[in-house]
Amino acid sequence: MTKWQYQVAPIPLHNEALMLNNFGEDGWELVAIHTNAQGGLIAFLKRPAE
Repeated sequence: MTKWQYQVAPIPLHNEALMLNNFGEDGWELVAIHTNAQGGLIAFLKRPAE
């Protein structure tokens, strides 16, 4: 069975694609993205544990 690592990260509104591409290059897969109470974006990511 695959074991996972998870990360929750704020995403700056002016650099969304760059930030998500950087996570992708590090092996992170975007699972969900939500808006927090202040209007900012929060990304929920996962990748297989090493």
